[in-house]
Amino acid sequence: MFEVRDDGPGIPVADRERVFKRFSRLEDARTRKCGGAGLGLAIAREIAVRHGGSLHVADAPRGARAVGRLPSATAPGGVL
Repeated sequence: MFEVRDDGPGIPVADRERVFKRFSRLEDARTRKCGGAGLGLAIAREIAVRHGGSLHVADAPRGARAVGRLPSATAPGGVL
């Protein structure tokens, strides 16, 4: 499991799945002069899923909190 947190305005519950759609940006992000294309979270989730994991936005007391899970890697014979 891994977490990524920031201290920005956070992501409203109603938008937590929408931010994983390609080219999706929240209204506040659209007004910035320098902003992303809305692809980062979509790509990150796709990578996690293709590796048998997951990525979602979770509750946080402040800012945004993304939680990812990836399966443990095991080499042949059970040793890394």
